[in-house]
Amino acid sequence: MSHVGVPRGTVRKRRSLALLTTGVLTIPVLAGCSSGGEETSRGVPQDIAPAARETVADGSTANWAVDALPATFNAFQADADSATTRITGALLPTLFPMDRTGQPKLNPDYLESAKVIEREPRQVVLYKLNQQAVWSDGREIGAPDFVAQWRALRGKDSAFWTARNSGYERIEKIERGADDLQVRVTFSKPYADWRSLFSPLYPKEITGSPDAFNDGARTTLKTTAGPFVLKGMSKSKGTVTLARNPRWWGDKPKLDTLVFRAVAAKDRTQALADGTVDIADIDAATADRITLARRDRGSNGQPLNHGPGSEITPAQALRSWAQAHGSDEDEAEIAQAAREKNRKAVVAYATEQKALRDFAVRKSLEPAYTQLALNGESGPLADDRVRRAVARALDRQELAQTVLGPLGLPAKPLGSHLALAGQPGYKDGSGALGEQNTKEAQALLADAGWTRGGAAEPPKDTKAGSEAEKKGGKDDEAEAEKKTAGEAEEDEDAKSEKTEKSEKDGKKAEEDSTEDSAAERKKADQDSEDSAASRDEGLYIVGDDNKPGAPAPATVGSASAVHVLAPARTAAAQGTVLLRQAGVLGEGGAVAATDKQPGGAAGAYAPVGTAAPAPAAAKGQLGKDGKTLTLRFVLPSGPGSQSLRSVGDKIAAMLEKIGVGTEITKVPDESYFKDHIASGAYDLALYSWPATAYPATDGRPIYAKPEPATDGSLLVEQNYTRVGTDHIDQLFDKAAGELDEKAARELMKQADARIWAAAGSIPLFQRPQLVAVDKKLANVGAFGFAAPRYQDIGFKTRQAAGSPADRKK
Repeated sequence: MSHVGVPRGTVRKRRSLALLTTGVLTIPVLAGCSSGGEETSRGVPQDIAPAARETVADGSTANWAVDALPATFNAFQADADSATTRITGALLPTLFPMDRTGQPKLNPDYLESAKVIEREPRQVVLYKLNQQAVWSDGREIGAPDFVAQWRALRGKDSAFWTARNSGYERIEKIERGADDLQVRVTFSKPYADWRSLFSPLYPKEITGSPDAFNDGARTTLKTTAGPFVLKGMSKSKGTVTLARNPRWWGDKPKLDTLVFRAVAAKDRTQALADGTVDIADIDAATADRITLARRDRGSNGQPLNHGPGSEITPAQALRSWAQAHGSDEDEAEIAQAAREKNRKAVVAYATEQKALRDFAVRKSLEPAYTQLALNGESGPLADDRVRRAVARALDRQELAQTVLGPLGLPAKPLGSHLALAGQPGYKDGSGALGEQNTKEAQALLADAGWTRGGAAEPPKDTKAGSEAEKKGGKDDEAEAEKKTAGEAEEDEDAKSEKTEKSEKDGKKAEEDSTEDSAAERKKADQDSEDSAASRDEGLYIVGDDNKPGAPAPATVGSASAVHVLAPARTAAAQGTVLLRQAGVLGEGGAVAATDKQPGGAAGAYAPVGTAAPAPAAAKGQLGKDGKTLTLRFVLPSGPGSQSLRSVGDKIAAMLEKIGVGTEITKVPDESYFKDHIASGAYDLALYSWPATAYPATDGRPIYAKPEPATDGSLLVEQNYTRVGTDHIDQLFDKAAGELDEKAARELMKQADARIWAAAGSIPLFQRPQLVAVDKKLANVGAFGFAAPRYQDIGFKTRQAAGSPADRKK
C-alpha cells in the first residue's frame, strides 16, 4: 500500500506499512490489566505442517495468492507493499529474519557471524559473510554492496527516492575488513537496532546510482541472491514466477517453480476450488466452507445442509413446484426460471465444496494488531480526558472474543503497542490508562464539561482541551469574580421577589418546573433513541448525499483537514498532563505512593468528588456549549470488512452507555486510508500495525509527536492519531542508542506506558491468521512471527511438474 500524503524521502517509514487494505482488514481492532514485571507470555504457535526435508518431494510448482502484483520490487520505496515483501523474501538476502518468537536471528546462509566488536569511542559492527554467498551473476556478496546501500538510504542524496532511512543515517563509514568476506561498519552514534540494517540487501548494481535505484528494480530484478531467481512477471496473467537459483549454495529448494498470483480476497474461494492457487490467506467465511467440505466427505452423496437452497423448507419447495407447474403461464415461467437458477447454484456450490476438501485451514495469530485510533488533533478528542473516557468505556475482552473466539484462537486483549504476546519484553502496560470502568469514564467526561443537557446550553467562548480550561490569567479571574458578584445580587433580588409572591403562585411555579423537567427527560431519551436508530437504519456512505443531515467529510487540503496539534502556549500544559498519567508506575509497574488516589492511579481517573453523569441510555447524549458529544467513526465498506464493522458497532454501543454518540461513516476501501486516516478526516477509526523486532526504530514514527510545518500543516510521519509527547520521543531516541538489550527493553516499556496514558491508540487484539493450503504441501501456512523458509516448501507426494494447480477431475 502506498504511503499516501507523505512527501517522498522526508519521513522515516516503518518496515511494513499499516495494514489498511481490504485484504488485511477483512479478517477478523478496556478491560486491561497491568503487571509488575516482564511477562512470560506465550504466543500462539505457527501452523505450517512441518516436515523434514527428506520427506518432501523434489520438483513441482506451487501457486501462492497475493492481493495484487507488486508495484515495485524495491522494498525501500514508498509504494512497496506486502507482495513486495513476500516475493523479495525468496530472492534477496535477509541477514536477520524473525524467528517464531519474534526475535531477529542470524541467517547462516549469508553470515558466519555479526557482532558489536567496539563500543568506544564509536560503535563498530563486524560482519563475517558466508564464503559461499554469491549473487546470481557469480559475483561475491561483499563490502561494495553494503556501501552502495548505505549511501542510497542514509538520506543525504535526495536523488534517491527512498521512503525510509532509519539507522542508515547513523553510520559514519563502511570498510572492508581483514579480507573480502569481512565488512566493518562504524556508527557515528550508538544504534541498538543495527541488526535491522541491510535487509533485504540489494546488489550494488541496483543501489549504486539514483536511476538504477529509482527505476531499475521496479519491474525486474536481474541480480538476486536467494534460493529462487525472478523468472518473469506477467501483468496480463497477474503472475510473478520464480525459479530455482542454480547458483544457490544453501539447501536446494524443493519446488522447481513458485508462482505468486494476484487474486482479490473476494475471489479466493473460487480460486481455491478451481485449482488456480494452492496457498491463500482467507477470511473466516472461506475457512468455514473448507471445514464444512471436509466434514461432508462421508455424506455419501446426500444433499448438503448448507449453501444455496439449504434454507428452503419442504412447504416452500412444494409451493415452488406448484407454481412452476400451475395453470398461470406467466407465474409458472417465473417460478421455473427461479428453480433452474437455484439448481445451478446448488450444483456449482456442491462442486466447489468437493474441491475444497483437498485443502486444510492452518491458523495462528498474525504478527499484527488491530487498534482503535483516536484523532487528537481537534474536536472533543483534543481533550485528553475525553480520549481516556472513550478508552475506559471499552470492554476489550469482549471485542477480542468477538473476533478470535469463533475461530478457536486465544481471545486475550493485547497489552502493548510495542510488542506482541510471546515476544521478549512484552508487558501489559494498559494499567497506565486504567481498566474498563463505565462510572470512571462518565466522571472523566463530566470533569471535561460534557453533561446531560449541555447540548441545550449557549456556546461559551472557551477552547477545547483540558489545558485550555486551565488558561485565562488574572483578567479571566477578575471577570469571573465580577460575574459571580453580579449573580449574587440578582439572586438576592429574586429571593425578595419570591417572598412577596403568593402561595398559589409558588405552587404553580413548581408545577411548571415539573413539566419542564419531564419534557427535558423526554427529549434526552429521544436523542438517545435517535442515536441508536441512526446506526441501525443504514450507515452514511461517503459520496452518497441522499441521507438527510449527514455532514460532508473533510478532504485533504481543506481548512478542517490541516491543523497544528496544539497551540504553542498550551503544549507544555498538555505534556504535563500526559507525563502525570504515565508516571504513576513505579519500579516493577507498581503505583507510586505519592500518586495513589482513591479508586486507582493518578491521572487515569477524574478528580475525587467529580459526579459521574447519569447513564446515557436513560438520560440521553451528553453535550457541552450547545453541542452534542458525537464522534465521527470511519469504517471500510467493502464486503470483506464485515468483521471490522462488527467490532465498530460494538464499540459504538459501548460508547453510547457513557453518553458518547457516534456517527458511523462507511467509506470505500480504496479511499479509507488516503482520504480519512492519513488526512485526519476522522475521530475514531480501526486499522492495524505489524509487529516488529525493532520497536525503538519502527515504533518511533508511529508515536512521534507531530510537528508543525512552515506552511501551517502538520508533519505526522506515521502518527495518524496526531497524539504524542516530547518525553515519548526522548524514550524512543534513548532506546535506539542503548546497546544493553535489557535496558533498551525497559525504556520501551516506559514509552509504552506513556503511549497508553496519552490514549491516542488503544490496542484491541492480535489479528487472526487463516491460510488455506493444499493438504499435501508441507512447511507452509500460518507462519506467525517467523519468516518463511522458501527452500523447504514442497509437496509430500511427488506430482508432475506444473500439475498441482490442476485439480479438476
